[in-house]
Amino acid sequence: MQYDSNIFQLGIKEIRSLLQDKVLLIFVIFSFTGLIYVVSSVSSIELKNAPIAVVDEDQSHLSQRIINAFYGPYFKTPDSILLSDVDSSLDYGAYTFVLDIPPNFERDVLAGKQPTLQVNIDATRMTQAFIGDNYIQTIINAEINEFVEGYRAIYTLPIQQSSHIMFNPNLTSVWFGSVMELMNVITMIAIILTGAAVIREREHGTLEHLLVMPVTPFEIVAAKIWANGLVIMLFVIFSLFVVIKGFLQVPLHGSAALFLLGTSIHLFATTSLGILLGTQARTMPQLGLLMILTLLPLQMLSGGVTPRESMPDMVQNIMLIAPTTHFVKFAQAILYRGAGWDVVWPYFLALLAIGTVCFLFALARFRKSVAIS
Repeated sequence: MQYDSNIFQLGIKEIRSLLQDKVLLIFVIFSFTGLIYVVSSVSSIELKNAPIAVVDEDQSHLSQRIINAFYGPYFKTPDSILLSDVDSSLDYGAYTFVLDIPPNFERDVLAGKQPTLQVNIDATRMTQAFIGDNYIQTIINAEINEFVEGYRAIYTLPIQQSSHIMFNPNLTSVWFGSVMELMNVITMIAIILTGAAVIREREHGTLEHLLVMPVTPFEIVAAKIWANGLVIMLFVIFSLFVVIKGFLQVPLHGSAALFLLGTSIHLFATTSLGILLGTQARTMPQLGLLMILTLLPLQMLSGGVTPRESMPDMVQNIMLIAPTTHFVKFAQAILYRGAGWDVVWPYFLALLAIGTVCFLFALARFRKSVAIS
């Protein structure tokens, strides 16, 4: 009973320390509310209001039809510029696309020739450049075909392709971005809170106080894990139901309880990792540098940003030891596809094994750092 009481009381101390750290507390609150809302709703992967300009060297009826085919919400109203202004406009960043219609373009089309149009693209705006190029080609081909045929022709191929988009039929980026950002925030805050908790003990001189108390390193580490994990879980519940499901109107197909169960296992692994980093770093700036080296691979290579199938096999195999890989897998399966326990239990088991290893390493490193202190 004394053993459990020590862990409980030390955990209460951790929660009080966090509540007294106003800056860190405000950062945590913003991460689970404003950051998720801003990242998912403001940053869109869809083409919207793309700036485009046209160099019309033909001044024909066909060229005017092509220009008028670009309209909102995908494109802004096209501006007419001179050929000599193309390079400077792209260098300045005034336009993402500049379409150059050559002289005698309409005449060559009617003569059965195959004249070419030039599309200059500012590829530094990567998302707009990739998607907009396909939009521009489709719009131009449709206008030329309609002009030549005299009507909007419908071509029937021998084989019909029928696409059925499941779980996100309108390809709404908010549905994907909000849940993925929540997973990134959970991992980031879990490492920050526990890492900062270890360093705070050292900087405030309270670590020496703990050493003279009848508590063991295991009790100290366990207390930091359950206290910070509980705080994060409360914010996850609020963010999931109020921010994502409430404000952003994202449908959650699966069991929220099952997702929260998996999140608690993930927190066990990431908070242990945070303590491990906290024992490696001596100051908060050092912890920040270590987090950059740790968080970027965990988030970028876990499958939340790009599919794991598109990565090299060696990277996929290495990332199997990362907790975020399994976290992304079961979170997407539950919240997007409504998967049940029979589907996600292998991910839970793998995450529990990774968490146990992280905890043992963190505990060993903490004991060593205490002995050095």
